[in-house]
Amino acid sequence: MGSDLRAPKVGVAAFVVREKSVLIGKRLSSTGNSTYALPGGHLEFGETWEECATREVKEETGLDVKKIEFVTVTNNILKSETTPKHYVTIFMRCVLADPQQIPQNLEPDKCAGWEWYEWENLPKPLFQPLETLFESGFTPFT
Repeated sequence: MGSDLRAPKVGVAAFVVREKSVLIGKRLSSTGNSTYALPGGHLEFGETWEECATREVKEETGLDVKKIEFVTVTNNILKSETTPKHYVTIFMRCVLADPQQIPQNLEPDKCAGWEWYEWENLPKPLFQPLETLFESGFTPFT
């Protein structure tokens, strides 16, 4: 049986929280180009959600995180993309292992840079999975 290119993919996005702010970057990738999103990426085979969040944050920002925990999940059908995609996005929350760390843009071909934004004052347009969550009234803070 061949693989279905239209089968849903699993993404993991990390709310890196600091006080009342979250780390957000402007996407430069084919999916969600020029929208603002959390650090994250595809769940790899055999990886836990916590491992994926930790790896993606490190690969994209250079930051080390701790207290990684599941917060919610969204089901997103990205119909406005050139090739429509279906993502189940697992949202994790974490904090900096060292509060003095400064995010770096380690994938400049995929992201324009990382900035801290207050949850009530996020940049627009948001990447659809994050926008869905924001519009629902969700908050990443306990």
